[in-house]
Formats: sequence, structure tokens, C-alpha cells
Amino acid sequence: MRFLIIFIFLVTSALANEVPKIKNLAINKETKSYKNITFLDLNEKIINLSDFKGKLVLLNFWATWCAPCKKEMPSLDALKINPELDNIIIFPINVGKDSYKKSKKFFKDLNIKNLNIYFDNPKTLAKDFSLRGLPTTILFNKDNQEFARVIGSINFKDEEFIQWIKNYN
Repeated sequence: MRFLIIFIFLVTSALANEVPKIKNLAINKETKSYKNITFLDLNEKIINLSDFKGKLVLLNFWATWCAPCKKEMPSLDALKINPELDNIIIFPINVGKDSYKKSKKFFKDLNIKNLNIYFDNPKTLAKDFSLRGLPTTILFNKDNQEFARVIGSINFKDEEFIQWIKNYN
């Protein structure tokens, strides 16, 4: 009986850490910590990543002129309300220096209803995170450490991605 319990534990652990076959998902070998990660909400209030310790956080970097961002955003909106991921916090951060009006129209045109719009602050997170293109999504664990990135667009409704991310929820 003891062997069976150990075997089930090992198999479950191995499956939980299985890497999904999503081509633009980069999983860090070691987590990365950052100091003072801040961005702005629509009212220019400063949002600090450290206030969300204990939650799984996705920072999604986008711009209104980015065609792949436009393609990806509806699936990110759906991810926000996925009942299997009730501990996930998603911050879509506009790094394109787009106005509030233009950003709001972008969300309205795509029928985005579950996400709020956030903006990069003047110190630019794009530089802090060495972003190479848009969209880029950075995933932070419950200790506010980066554990993975999605470089480019993906379908956030992809079942393989959802099953993988549930392990961090």
C-alpha cells in the first residue's frame, strides 16, 4: 500500500511539472525577482505588483497598433473569467504610448468586457523586462517571481495552456 501511494505521488508530481508543447512559451529554469514593479491604472493610480503576493499574476504587454495583440486579446479576456483559474490576476498593460481614448476603443472594438486597461509608467517596464516584441506575457508565481513568459501571441483558451497554468493557481 505504501508503494502505491508513493507511486501515485510521483506520477502526479511528474505530470504537474510537465511542460506544455506551446511553441512560444519560455519557462524559466530559475525564477526571477524584480524590485518595485509598478504601472498605472486608468486614473493614473500606481499599481504595485507586490500588492498581489499570494496570487498568480499575468502581465500582458500590448499596443493598439499590434495586430497579434488584437488577435490574442479576446482569449486573454476569456482567461480572466475561466472558473478553473479563480486565483489569477491579469493586467493588460499598454506599452504603445496610446491614449486612454484609443485604448478604450481597442477594447470596445474587440468586445473586451472582463479586463481593465493599464498603462506602462514613464520608467517603462518594457526596458525593465527587456521586452523584444509585442505581445509578451510575463507570468508571476505567488511569491511575485517570474517563472515563465509567452513571447508573441497565443490562444489563452488553449486547453493545454489552461491545464499547465492550473498547477500555479
